[in-house]
Amino acid sequence: MPELPEVEVSRLGISPHLIGQQIKQVVVRHRQLRWLVPEEVHLAEGLIVKNVRRRAKYLFIDTAKGSIILHLGMSGKLRVVNIDTPVIKHDHVDIVLTNGVCLRFNDARRFGACLWQNANEPEMSMIAALGPEPLTDEFDGQRLYDLSRSKSVAVKNFIMDNKVVVGVGNIYANESLFIAGIDPRKAAKKVSKKSYMALGVIIKQVLTKAIEQGGTTLKDFTQADGRPGYFAQHLRVYGRKGEACEVCDNEIQSVTLGQRNTFFCEQCQK
Repeated sequence: MPELPEVEVSRLGISPHLIGQQIKQVVVRHRQLRWLVPEEVHLAEGLIVKNVRRRAKYLFIDTAKGSIILHLGMSGKLRVVNIDTPVIKHDHVDIVLTNGVCLRFNDARRFGACLWQNANEPEMSMIAALGPEPLTDEFDGQRLYDLSRSKSVAVKNFIMDNKVVVGVGNIYANESLFIAGIDPRKAAKKVSKKSYMALGVIIKQVLTKAIEQGGTTLKDFTQADGRPGYFAQHLRVYGRKGEACEVCDNEIQSVTLGQRNTFFCEQCQK
C-alpha cells in the first residue's frame, strides 16, 4: 500500500507537469473504484490547474471551481504520459491536458478513489476528521503523550490512528518504533513522556528520509516518471522476520497487530 512518503513523492513528481496547464478532458473508463467516480469531476474540464496538494494520502488537483481528489488505495499509481500512450489494463482515469500530456491513474485492485470537492463547499467529512500532518509543527511528541494517557491500545496502532496523526503507515510505524526502542505491543498509555518526545522527532526523520529517497519500493509503487524508489533497502525491521537485528544480532520477530504485520526486536525494543 502506498504510504505518505510515496504519495508525497507522487505529488512532487506530477506537480511540474500539471500546475499552470489547462485540463482538456477527464476520461473515466471505470467509475466503480472504492467509491463511484462522480460526474462532477468533469467540471474541471477547461480549467487551469492552480496547485497540486496533499492531505494525508489524498492528492488534490486544484482548479478555480474545485478539486479533483485522488487516493491511491492499495495498489494505485500515477503516471505522466503522452495522450497517445496506449492504455493498459487497470488504467481507470485520465486527466488530459491541452498540451497533449496526460495524468493516468492505474489501480489494479480498485481500492483507490477519484472524487470532486467544490471550492465553495466544506471539506468532506473524511478529510475534516484527519489529524495533523506529521511534518508540521502541529505534530510532536507532546501530542502523542497527551493523547495516549487513556489509551490501552498497542502503541503501534495508536500512532497509526489518522485522528492522532496522519500518514504514519505500517512500514514507517515499524521503523520508527524500532529506532525509538519502543516495543510496538506496549500499551500506548504505558509509554513514557521521554519516549514519546523522542518518537515524535524520529517519525519526522523517518518520513523525511523516505520522501528524500523517493519512497519505498514495494510491489505496486513506481514514481511518476516510472522509476522505482530506493528506500526499501534501508528498512531495518519491516519485512525482516527471522533475520538478524542490525543492532544486536537477535532474530527479528513478527506478530499481527490490528490485522497488520508487525516487526520488532525483543532485545532492542522495550
